[in-house]
Amino acid sequence: MPYWRLSAYYLCYFASLGALVPYWALYLQAEGFDALAIGQLLALLSITKIIAPIVWGHLVDHSGQRMPLVRLGALLAVLTFLTVFIAHSFWSMAAAMLLFSFFWNSSLPQVEAVTFNHLQAKSSRYALVRLWGSVGFIVIVTLLGWRLTHDAVTTLPIWLLVLFISVWLSSLLIPDSAPVHSEHATLSLRHILQQRTMIAFFAACFLMQSSHGIYYAFYSLHLKAAGYSSVAVGNLWAIGVFAEVLIFLITPRLLDHFGARRVLLWSLAFAVVRWLLIGNFVALLPVQIIAQLLHAVTFGTFHAAAIHFVHHAFSGRTQGRGQALYNSLSFGAGGAAGSLLGGLLWADTGALMSFGVGAAATAIGFVIVWRGMKLDAA
Repeated sequence: MPYWRLSAYYLCYFASLGALVPYWALYLQAEGFDALAIGQLLALLSITKIIAPIVWGHLVDHSGQRMPLVRLGALLAVLTFLTVFIAHSFWSMAAAMLLFSFFWNSSLPQVEAVTFNHLQAKSSRYALVRLWGSVGFIVIVTLLGWRLTHDAVTTLPIWLLVLFISVWLSSLLIPDSAPVHSEHATLSLRHILQQRTMIAFFAACFLMQSSHGIYYAFYSLHLKAAGYSSVAVGNLWAIGVFAEVLIFLITPRLLDHFGARRVLLWSLAFAVVRWLLIGNFVALLPVQIIAQLLHAVTFGTFHAAAIHFVHHAFSGRTQGRGQALYNSLSFGAGGAAGSLLGGLLWADTGALMSFGVGAAATAIGFVIVWRGMKLDAA
């Protein structure tokens, strides 16, 4: 089990996410884009999550070469990100973001599959590797929050370029691994996707990440509009991910004891509360701290339970595509829908309605999992 080499990749990858997600909207705003344009541009990051993982997953499952394609994707992400430095209009920025995010989003699902293959029978221990991604996110989001009080936000692309290079370098250290076969290996991808439990699972993932799409696109702008400083914005993001790190330490025991279905239900229920707190009480710092601590369950336990479930549902020749579908339908389609919807609602109705829609989406997801997933699901 190459624990530290896998952990290094997660650290670097989510460090780049820690620079991109909280601050890219602020960078776009500094470049002169309005709320609707920001929502549309951030939706492109999610749209490529729909396409890229599926393309890469198809290539991997048919070639059997997982890590060489991961390394290629990471390198192309570095090279195509350079186009951001010459993009200033809406369409040129859209083209630049489509290019680099396609390759940046292509590799993570395959590294997830490699991680589970190395874990083998200890799949519930995934969270102990993934927590280093949260550590990387915390370090960068806090550091950048402090630096951006001294430097212009227009320096953000330089930070991102360095971080994307570190992702590529860390991918060179990870050894490849053969797929783990189980009783599902003989089932076709179509047969797996037709199961009621699987339909309910993916629907809930889409709704949960739609609500997060609103949060990722507009939470920083929401805080800035309420008078929070860049340091405060960065610290609030860091609190959320720090809570995520702590929950990852006990997630293996939660999954072993309660199973994926119950953990997903708890996560969705707490998400309803979180979005209502953020939308209604932005001026109250203690409430925002509580809302950010809930990131431990709205993202941490939800993602760990979801990817645990995917690992058991897809295996053998469907493994790469299974991980890709999870990323595409949740972070991709769900994230894009949330960013676009948030952009439309933000300009006309503001934060209260935007986060209220996010709360409604997760409430519907709760009902779908409760009624649609089998009691013994993973």
